[in-house]
Amino acid sequence: MNFKYMEMAIEEANRAFLEDEVPVGCVIVHGDEVLAVAHNKKEGMNCVTKHAEILAVEKASSKISNWRLDNCDVYVTLEPCPMCASALKQARVNHIFCGLSNSDPNNLEIISKILEKDKNNDSVLFTNDLAVERVSSIMKKFFEIRRNR
Repeated sequence: MNFKYMEMAIEEANRAFLEDEVPVGCVIVHGDEVLAVAHNKKEGMNCVTKHAEILAVEKASSKISNWRLDNCDVYVTLEPCPMCASALKQARVNHIFCGLSNSDPNNLEIISKILEKDKNNDSVLFTNDLAVERVSSIMKKFFEIRRNR
C-alpha cells in the first residue's frame, strides 16, 4: 500500500466533484509506474458504465496494449460496485485498495464473492477503509449539494 497513490485517487475524486460527477477516483499502478488515472464520467458521457474503475482499466490496458493487468494494484476512493469489481477481476489485477466502504452494506458481501478465486481467475486481494475521513468528507459534501438543489 502506497498512500501516494490513494492521494492521487482522492485528487481524481475532487475532479469528478467539480464536474458534478459522483466523486470517485481511481489509479492503476504496476510497480512504481502509474498506468492510469481516472474519475467518474457517467453524467458527462451519459453512459452507465463510465465509472472511474472501468475508465482506468481501459486506459491502463491501452497504455500496455494488453487487457491483462497482471501484478497491477488499484487505488480507488470508494469500494467498487459489482460491475467494477468484476471488471477488475477479469483484468486480473492483484490488489484493490479502497478509501471508503460503499454505503450499501450488501455490496461488500457481493464483491467479496466476485473477487474470490474461481476456475478461471485467481482471487483479487482487497483492502478497504484506508482514507475514510477524507473520502467520506468529499462524498457528504457532494450529496449535500445535490440534495439542496
